[in-house]
Amino acid sequence: MVPYFERFIAFRYLGSKRKEGLISVIAWFSLIGIALGVATLIIVMSVMNGFRAELLTRILGLNGHITVYDRRAPIKDFNQLALRIGEIPSVLYVTPQIQGQAMIMIDGKATGVLIRGLDPLIMQNKSLIKQNIVVGKLKEFGSGADVVIGKRLADRIGVTPGDKVLLISPTSSTTAFGNMPRIKAFKVAAVFNVGMYEYDSTFAYLPLRQAQLFFKSGDTVNALEVEIKNPAKVEVVRETLEKILSGNRYALDWKQRNSSFFNALKVERNVMFLILTLIILVAAFNIISSMIMLVYDKTSSIAILRTMGASRAAITRIFFLSGSIVGFVGTAAGLVLGVVFCLNIESIRGLMESFTGTELFSAEIYFLSKLPAEIDWIEVAYVVAMALFLTFIASIYPAWRASRTEPAEVLRGE
Repeated sequence: MVPYFERFIAFRYLGSKRKEGLISVIAWFSLIGIALGVATLIIVMSVMNGFRAELLTRILGLNGHITVYDRRAPIKDFNQLALRIGEIPSVLYVTPQIQGQAMIMIDGKATGVLIRGLDPLIMQNKSLIKQNIVVGKLKEFGSGADVVIGKRLADRIGVTPGDKVLLISPTSSTTAFGNMPRIKAFKVAAVFNVGMYEYDSTFAYLPLRQAQLFFKSGDTVNALEVEIKNPAKVEVVRETLEKILSGNRYALDWKQRNSSFFNALKVERNVMFLILTLIILVAAFNIISSMIMLVYDKTSSIAILRTMGASRAAITRIFFLSGSIVGFVGTAAGLVLGVVFCLNIESIRGLMESFTGTELFSAEIYFLSKLPAEIDWIEVAYVVAMALFLTFIASIYPAWRASRTEPAEVLRGE
């Protein structure tokens, strides 16, 4: 426990007087620098965590954890294969699918879409879509030639539930008049908005049987989506699944499909952490400079304290405490600022957009329609501990320098 007298002197030295006003200003800048560094680091790490969590939720919510394909032909025995895959202990269920591309058109407006054909009962159980239906009713899906599309796609071509749209297949049908593109009308049953631009603007769902008729695939599918209990251990399940596949069939898990994206996100996160750590380090060096200036300014006071019986250890503790106070207060302020900013990040973004009149977070660029932030308290504790450690280390040399002051030489010089 630091004696009261030493604490009083440490706080006193940080106070601003006319003579040492510059020193106090530098100490304040050091405090602000540490606070901003800690706050920015917490915000950036939380936003990166939020990005990863939100993207992972949406990617896994609309796509299977593992997808089985055949390199050369459609999968004819998909029911038997699904039963064999379902016997793997970690597998929850297997969904036969038709995956393809088409054009969607209404009143001369057309755009490309990714078609997913799946069983209506499976569609009803897709919680990410079921919970994000904005208009229409998902229960009507499967009653006929129905299609469920994303909100941005619906806005782009100007359709609402009940409207008829035309789907145009890229493959043609041979007729008496030559090759003609396959065109079929579908009724829009519902519109979903999962909050991820890629899916809301390009995905369209058809009942499995309607997709088979549209693509003329007969009683076959071209993909099997597999859901497992723990997506984090997908590699182990994929290796087990591959042992029961034969011929040209292969399995692709979600980590393989999105490896480049998540690796880029990880690299960006690590680089940002390094850069912002350097900001905190620079602020810690400011503590060194301000404390050394304080030591030079307080040389006479140190000499008087020494002649009054203060030990070298006491002088060391006084100046170490002065530097530590700056670091502790700056870190605490940064912690509060960072956490409050993360908890209100969407409100702050909306406020800044209203002031600037520009869109700061475009869904077309950042994939998501809102700015996510997920606070990892373990990471926050690590950031706080690192900031305090750097400031404590920065306070050691000035404190040691102050304790080396010889009172006889100082008083003789005066």
